[in-house]
This record gives sequence, structure tokens and C-alpha cells, in this order.
Amino acid sequence: MPEGTTQPPGLDPAKSPGLDPAKFKDPHLTARGEARAHVALAALETLWLNTGSLCNITCDHCYMDSSPKNDRLAYLTLAEAEAFFDEIQATGLPTAEIGLTGGEPFMNRETIAIIESALGRGFRVLVLTNAMKPLWNKRDRLLAMRGRLGAGVTDENLTLRVSIDHHTAARHEHLRGPDTWAPMMRGLKWLAGEGFRINVAGRTCWDEDEAAERAAYAGLFAREGLALDAANPAELVLFPEMDAARDVPEITTGCWSILNVRPDAMMCATSRMVVRRKGDRGPRVVPCTLLPYDAAFDMGTTLQDAAGDVSLNHPHCAAFCVLGGASCSAG
Repeated sequence: MPEGTTQPPGLDPAKSPGLDPAKFKDPHLTARGEARAHVALAALETLWLNTGSLCNITCDHCYMDSSPKNDRLAYLTLAEAEAFFDEIQATGLPTAEIGLTGGEPFMNRETIAIIESALGRGFRVLVLTNAMKPLWNKRDRLLAMRGRLGAGVTDENLTLRVSIDHHTAARHEHLRGPDTWAPMMRGLKWLAGEGFRINVAGRTCWDEDEAAERAAYAGLFAREGLALDAANPAELVLFPEMDAARDVPEITTGCWSILNVRPDAMMCATSRMVVRRKGDRGPRVVPCTLLPYDAAFDMGTTLQDAAGDVSLNHPHCAAFCVLGGASCSAG
């Protein structure tokens, strides 16, 4: 985080009523005056591309505040994405995976071209999608892309992660809105039937223990004929919640040993994300997928600019990554 930064502008007290207002103000010190934890970039293994914040639906508790009206992040273009691919290859960065997120990535008409470019350069690609109408309307283009690249390249290196917020339609639609289950399932089963590699992302906001939740998803997969292993955390990713209504602890340098957590296990130790904010002249780089809007976490215009340490000066750093143990990457 840049020197001299105070409270990240994304911490709106009106949207975080349970958060102690003294917290997350100083990138170096906690409210108690203890040294704030930071994370060094060990190696850039995953580069995330935010394809734009627009989505075809509005979900309750969306991590990105995506919706049909939120255009705070503009659509990323193929040329902009390829500039970062070029930088990776020109500088010899160890990046093996390109992740695409949104919004809904398939709202962006250049997403399939971006996927094809990344696959053609030898990257693995992970796409986060709701598998609804935007994907459904581009299924012919997905098949055409696989035809150009070859099924071996696509099926081996492309993964589409479909969001199923709960293993029942009722609770999935409680978060995603009415009439969202059937089109999601149609898209998911089409992907599986065509041989695309898929996995699923669920959420842990249901007062269910993990074993019970995974067992219930296993039943869903069996009923729908999906060859997914719900016990495998790479095939069923269960994300912790980030509840703005509750207080969260700040992470100090002493927390690593207390919690038995390593800094190099954090998402920002191995990844960065590219965003194109509305009104900006070009894309910017931020530490991770959870902080696209905060100017306090802007790390520059190139991956070289973004190689510095990340101060864990945001509630998401504590709730999602350190205490929740989550990462958005494929493995």
C-alpha cells in the first residue's frame, strides 16, 4: 500500500456498522498501536483479470457488488489483457495461471478472445461464472474456440468454476434471486456434457458444518449426473463469508505464529489482479480479487510496479484470507 495512506476509502462506516471505526486506518499500525501484518509477493503464480463489474443478476452479499447497474469497473479489452501477458513473458515471471472474474465474465464480449489468447500462450485459465444467460449465449463461440485450439489444449488447461451458493434451489435463489437456479443448472450441465472441465463454488453462510455441506453437495452432483468430487476442495470450493455487520480483528505481525498461518499462504503472496476502473486511462493492478475499488490498494500500471508488499489494512484481509483461509485460485 502506498506510503502515507490512511483509511482505505472502501471502508464506508454506513456499510460496515459493526466495525470498530478506529480499525484499519494506518497501513503500518493497528488501532492498538501494534505492527500491522504485511505480505510479500513470493512469486506471481496467478494473474487475475477483472473483465468488468457488470453482471446479469444482483446477488445478496456479492463480494464485488456486481449487478446489472454497477459499471464502476469497465470491460477489459483483449489488447489490455495481452499487454500483461506480454509483460509476463518478457520479464520471465513464473505466472502459470490466468483467472477471469467479474461481474459475470461472459458479459464482456471479448472474454472468449482473452481466454483463447491466454490458452494459446500456454497459461492455465480459470473462469468464474454463474453459467447463466451470458455464457449460454456464447456457447457456440466456446465450442469454436476449442475447435481452433484443439480439445486437448482446452480440456486440459481451461476450468470454469460455476457458483452454486447452496445445494438447494431455495437457498441458492435466496441469495441470487428468483429463477436463477434452473438457468445456472442448464449452463453447468451443458459445460459438463460438452466435456469442459468444471468445478463449483459454494458459500458457508448456512450454519452447516463443512462435512454436512459437502455431503449435501455430493448428493446434488449425483442427482444431476455431474462427475464432481464434493470432498475435493479444488472441485468444490467453499468460501467464507465477509459480514460487514460484524467486527473483525486486525492482523498483527504476531498473529502469524499465534494462528499458525504463514504469510506466503495468503492470496496476495502469489497473485495480483488487473482492473479497469471507470474513468481511468488504462488498467491498474491491485493485490487481489477482493479489493478492486479501493484506491488505497492501487499498486500501479504494470506487474513490476505491483511487486511490493501488501499491508493487511482491510477487513477482507482478516475475514476472508487469514481467518477464513480462502483463496480464489484453482489449487
